[in-house]
Amino acid sequence: MSIAGATHALAATELQWWHAMAGANNEVVEQLAKEFNESQNDYKIVPVFKGSYPEALNAGIAAFRAKQAPAILQVFDAGSGVMMGAEGAIMPAADVLQKGGYTFDKSEYLPGIVSYYSKPDGTMLSFPYNSSSPILFYNKDSFKRAGLDPENPPKTWPEVFDAAKKIKASGAAPCGFTSTWLTWIQTENLAAWNNVAYGTNENGLGGTDVKLEFNSPLFVQHFQAIADLAKDGTFRYGGRTSEAKQLFTSGECAILTESSGGLGDIVKAGINYGIGQLPYYEGHGPQNTIPGGASLWVFAGKTDAEYKGVAQFFHFLSQTKIQARLHQVSGYMPVTMAAYEDTKKSGFYDKNPGRETPILQMMGKAPTENSKGVRLVNLPQVRDIMNEEFEAMLAGKQDAKTALDKAVERGNAAIQQAIGN
Repeated sequence: MSIAGATHALAATELQWWHAMAGANNEVVEQLAKEFNESQNDYKIVPVFKGSYPEALNAGIAAFRAKQAPAILQVFDAGSGVMMGAEGAIMPAADVLQKGGYTFDKSEYLPGIVSYYSKPDGTMLSFPYNSSSPILFYNKDSFKRAGLDPENPPKTWPEVFDAAKKIKASGAAPCGFTSTWLTWIQTENLAAWNNVAYGTNENGLGGTDVKLEFNSPLFVQHFQAIADLAKDGTFRYGGRTSEAKQLFTSGECAILTESSGGLGDIVKAGINYGIGQLPYYEGHGPQNTIPGGASLWVFAGKTDAEYKGVAQFFHFLSQTKIQARLHQVSGYMPVTMAAYEDTKKSGFYDKNPGRETPILQMMGKAPTENSKGVRLVNLPQVRDIMNEEFEAMLAGKQDAKTALDKAVERGNAAIQQAIGN
């Protein structure tokens, strides 16, 4: 390298990217940063793992208050309302791209994803990095051992519960069914996929003053069925976020509802798995699922050089070949239509059955008021409340109706406090 080249390399603007990607998905983050850094000399993306999604959000907020915020913070879907409410703390992604000389064209992105991360006027606030949809994974070997059809996953919730009982009773696996994220999958997506209300005001997308409604009969029926299965271990609880994935990858539980983004670790585990769509209730669903995963937020108060670097990085991430690979390797959805079309044309879905499922679930039907998503100013706090009540229910201390009524009452009080009423 010439002396001029060496000086140029030293002057690269460092951009910290705080994230919550562990396991196989952390390898993807490291690889993307490496490729971007090698593609140009002006900027250096430095990925920093900050723990689970809630931990990464708390770390980002604390760093901003201490005036030491990173350039980019990966925030999970539940934190979107928190970030949107932090006026002056963020620079909208659409503005960042503009500063870098790029234009943001929302028609290039999957509509369900981009609308979730935008203001009502359509301005994109954060860059959708890893969007996922909850799907069903199942262990084909356990299905065979239990006398179930390994090529035909259960489609409705009653079918899932029946299959779980057969698996446990036959000894095909110690546990029939488990789920990650009882809040996101079994409550927020249960509402959207079955077209029932989670809360008023379009679940918070229409305004911040929301009354929670996830204690209506369908939710009570659903959670009581799970509580009943938990009594003899047919359903096993893994934890509040993605911990239950390990119960599936270890072969302990035969059916798992989990983010499509859990695919990398499931492939790595080397089990004989199949994919099904998220189960629903006859007469209610399927409607459409809502995106989970996370998006990349940019903090305010950075230099023009930093914003240009972030814009260039977002532009790099939007490339069709990058998006297509990210989708194919991780199980997350491609955020651009071009990457989706490209993957389809390549025959990837024909060779990998079930891998198109998360996209079809989200794009199959135009969203209703019940299925656009959930956005609360304090959704992480409301999820904590729900988890406390679910855990008491699963420990046999209360029935599903009591758990949901208490979660709604406590959640409503917390929302009113958060919006200053």
